[in-house]
Amino acid sequence: MRVSDTKQKPLHSSTQEAGPLMLQAFAWDMAPDASHWRYLAQHAQSIADLGVTIIWLLPAYKGNYGLNDVGYGVYDLYDLGEFDQKGTIPTKYGTKNEYLAAIDALHEAGIAVCADIVLNHRMGADATEMVRATPINQQDRHQVIGEPEMIEAWTRFTFPGRGGAYSDFTWDWTCFHGIDWDQATRRKGLWLFEGKHWNESVDTEFGNFDYLMGCDVHVTDPRVSEELDRWGRWYVETTGVDALRLDAVKHVGSDFYARWLEDLRTSTGRLLPAVGEYWSGDVRELEAYLHEVPNAMLFDVPLHYHLHQASVSDGNVDLSSLWENTLTASIPELSVTFVENHDTQPGQSLASTVASWFKAAAYALILLNEAGVPCVFWGDLLGTPETGDLPAVRELPILMGVRFRAAIGPQHSAFDNPDVVGFSREGRADVPGTGCAVILSDRCAAEKTLYVGTHHAGEEWECLIGGHPAVFVAEDGTLTGIVSDGGLSVYVPRV
Repeated sequence: MRVSDTKQKPLHSSTQEAGPLMLQAFAWDMAPDASHWRYLAQHAQSIADLGVTIIWLLPAYKGNYGLNDVGYGVYDLYDLGEFDQKGTIPTKYGTKNEYLAAIDALHEAGIAVCADIVLNHRMGADATEMVRATPINQQDRHQVIGEPEMIEAWTRFTFPGRGGAYSDFTWDWTCFHGIDWDQATRRKGLWLFEGKHWNESVDTEFGNFDYLMGCDVHVTDPRVSEELDRWGRWYVETTGVDALRLDAVKHVGSDFYARWLEDLRTSTGRLLPAVGEYWSGDVRELEAYLHEVPNAMLFDVPLHYHLHQASVSDGNVDLSSLWENTLTASIPELSVTFVENHDTQPGQSLASTVASWFKAAAYALILLNEAGVPCVFWGDLLGTPETGDLPAVRELPILMGVRFRAAIGPQHSAFDNPDVVGFSREGRADVPGTGCAVILSDRCAAEKTLYVGTHHAGEEWECLIGGHPAVFVAEDGTLTGIVSDGGLSVYVPRV
């Protein structure tokens, strides 16, 4: 399926825009054929026609595995597919010129571009160094498990293929906290370099979760911080991106991002809204991070886990509590909601895939809700033909259209039953065709009455998703819709 195949006929012409809608424009196992930037440029208008206002693009810089690197095994932040490094000039997704052309095309279509920023680690060093380091217990990073020793660490990054273009900064072991491999003895473990300490402003899992993978960047080292500031300015000014997605923020000191974001916004004169990936199902941890970094948003991971659990519980989850203990319920203005992403796909490190039967309902919950900024996953929109592990959600383009054209106005929620819940949006009296009603079930077929506003009294509302007969709005502004067992029904005014 192509993006253009998902284009829907507008429900009506509206003068009232819905809130922002993000598209994560990639899945994990995309073909390593350097074509993705060209694809996005060619389909920019089709993407915009779906109601997308923000597009999250993959890490655009050269990774350790060259053409096969998804982008998170960062080697050189300055190589956007321009230099012959790691066996290739283009990245997995294309060349620098194609990346910039895709951004231009997306901007021309009215879509803001969100760039994936990966600063936690480096991989694929050009040379090793002998470093004195202390072995650390990987299950408790505060615990030393041996005497300091000399190890051979892959920590020397000189970027010979780039030859000093854009920056002559080279990286050595002093730029990192530690590493998980000793080349001399070919041992895997965890070592903390001499004179270094894990950053304490990180997640407390394993005692301290500063170290994640590769060479752990010491982001608060003065020389490193200065270089990351310089790179950030260069990147924003070179690409013209509008927003940032911050990778693995639970492993990077919150003190760094609180400063780095503000300094980058000041130095570039750009607003640069940012959303961080803090992977935790505990909303208290997300709230604590946002207290330290109030100039960012976070993905609502607790909500994702609630949706996953609802989809695999055989109807034994209480749907009325879906929003409880989520970031969207706690701090809705700083929440980005999602159903699936590249890490939750089957076989990935954080696999927690939402089952297909519930996925349309899950998207209705985030797309038509007034709270949070919803993010649609590429693999759910188009499927994942490379692996065949995710089918396209056929209702998704329709739901995106309902969001864009009808899901406006005050919201009324009826999360008052463990098996059948719903909510509605009133729309606007001065914009015909606006308003919607959503009913979902995980166990039984049922009727549910929702308030949609007295200005809709007497109107006929069609069941756009669910296949049920049209209903009429009563004089008191309510409608009574039908939902199938384990189904989803979405009603909108007939125009």
